[in-house]
Amino acid sequence: MNDTVQVEEPKKSPRRLARELAMQGLYQWRMSGNSVEVVEDHLEQESEAWARADKPLARLLLRSAAAQADALEARFLPYLDRPIGEISPIERAILLLATYELAERIETPYRVVINEAIELTKSFGGTDGHRFVNGVLDKLAPQLRAAEVEAKNKR
Repeated sequence: MNDTVQVEEPKKSPRRLARELAMQGLYQWRMSGNSVEVVEDHLEQESEAWARADKPLARLLLRSAAAQADALEARFLPYLDRPIGEISPIERAILLLATYELAERIETPYRVVINEAIELTKSFGGTDGHRFVNGVLDKLAPQLRAAEVEAKNKR
């Protein structure tokens, strides 16, 4: 008789998988210097999650965040507590992704964007990386989603 209990990891939603793939793609894009197209092809071929992900969302997030990377980083740069070059590449990719969603995907509530970024950081980032990402996004959200943040704070 086997006494070990196997805990099944909860299934990730297609949207969460899309964010995860986009973050991985942004990381690969930065680290490899390959084009977004090459990175996207690699993700499609090599990632088991691709089949279950919201593919249009994954493509949109990856392509758009990479295309607007400089402008997006300029948005979160004022809220960093260290030079951008000292941020881990994973956390930088997550901040890039979340900043894009906060700025451009207003149909997604800002708290969802922040929570998804925190979960990605917990899964892929450093030990306390989620606290750093949360701190930056909590300061950035009122700049990009002022009305939504204000309405939430009035409740």
